[in-house]
Amino acid sequence: EGMALPQRILFPPEEICMDWQQRQRPGAGLCNLGSTCYINVILQCLTYTPPLANYLLSRDHSQLCHRQGFCMMCIMEAHVRKVLRSSASVIWPRAVVRDLKFIGEEFEPDMAGDAYEFLRCALEAMQRACLSGSSNVDISSQTTTIIYQIFGGFLKSRVTCLRCQAVSDSYKAFLHVLLDIKAPSSLTTALEDFVTSKNLDGKYCLKCSKCEKKVTASKRVTVHRVPKVFTVCLERAADHTGKKISKIVEYPEYLDLRPYMSDTAGEPLLYSLYALVVHSGDTCLDGHFFCYTKASNGLWYKMDDESVDSCGIHAVLRQQAYLLFYAR
Repeated sequence: EGMALPQRILFPPEEICMDWQQRQRPGAGLCNLGSTCYINVILQCLTYTPPLANYLLSRDHSQLCHRQGFCMMCIMEAHVRKVLRSSASVIWPRAVVRDLKFIGEEFEPDMAGDAYEFLRCALEAMQRACLSGSSNVDISSQTTTIIYQIFGGFLKSRVTCLRCQAVSDSYKAFLHVLLDIKAPSSLTTALEDFVTSKNLDGKYCLKCSKCEKKVTASKRVTVHRVPKVFTVCLERAADHTGKKISKIVEYPEYLDLRPYMSDTAGEPLLYSLYALVVHSGDTCLDGHFFCYTKASNGLWYKMDDESVDSCGIHAVLRQQAYLLFYAR
């Protein structure tokens, strides 16, 4: 439907297991190696993403990997095994911090960073690792790696000319969605805003291929194909000065993505919250990150660097969330 079919499937989606293959108490906390809380929270949220953890624990990647030097998938595989399989109560994520510049050029080992930026770069680094053995892979096939099969979905952008009503559709793969929370007070209203038509006029006018001139148009973005894991960032930066939007934005334990789809008819598309990242601090440029994750035993834990403490769902749903992770 307007989207090019992949020439190759790099990872078969039927091999993805959404349920934990082993149930156990949570693994180790992570040592803060000096301003690395933004790294620790993302490592923990990825470690407790069941389909990713199942795959990494199987060692399927490292057994076939021929990469010389840095490989984010091999690093994550070793990290997840260490956290979930060793008896240590705290581990040092040294390999990640050591290779920080390969994950993202903007990161420095002894400087604070942003958890969303680190998530973005970590997923991209894992994606590069998944593509490294395959040459000449077309764009559509690149969205069939294990990373895209877990985190990837497609957005549809429909532009309608308000003069002649001509419609043009385009599609874009995504691994996470950034939501504006300046006005909305809940995740669902932020998602409603996200899929509401916006007018493109003035300097945002587009050239209509039918009218052959710049016209006022409307643009509507919808979720066209849902991911197995839906990752959301609630944009808390008010502007470029680092000023922070500190309000509480309500988010549910169970989320139905059906109302935000290109096709809203059909069965509900239900997701369950399994991890979230919280930023505490008055501005976006300083402060501290900690997270809440649901372990394979079905219980919630607050993970704050070295400490791992059990907690209830009520505490989880009352946070000033920054990143939210939902699994299908």
